[in-house]
Amino acid sequence: MKREIVILGVGNLLMSDDGVGVHAAQALALKPPPGAEVVDAGTDVLSTLPFLEKASHALIIDAVRAGGIPGTLLSLSENDLSVRTGTPTAHAINLLASRHLLPPDATWPEVLVLGVEPERLDYGMTLSPAVAATLPQIEQRCREIVASWNNESLHSQPGRYA
Repeated sequence: MKREIVILGVGNLLMSDDGVGVHAAQALALKPPPGAEVVDAGTDVLSTLPFLEKASHALIIDAVRAGGIPGTLLSLSENDLSVRTGTPTAHAINLLASRHLLPPDATWPEVLVLGVEPERLDYGMTLSPAVAATLPQIEQRCREIVASWNNESLHSQPGRYA
């Protein structure tokens, strides 16, 4: 099976730090990690379904309220999101809930959410200084995750030796 990796930047650019996933996706799209497709999904969850359906792995970048210091990065699996109380990330949760819109035999990728603790979620098109300062870290972390998934793929292919 060919492994495909998609990075989805989700969020609302009109709501300051809520747009961090979109800002990160736009930066990553300039030089995508090898083996990954980068998608600026914004708030359009339904448009992500074709990308998710063909992917073996999906990395979702989104603002996540976890009560931490603004700009803190969090890695959350799909299971982590399902057991958390409240809605830490409206976009990733809605995206994961959209799975029921796929055909019954459709595959679903391994999902990891790279969350960024927001400082503010009010009207504005710029990121707060704390969140904006984390963009290079977000890009680096995305590259590390994709490299790890690519490496995992190499080790799982018959006849391939590391």
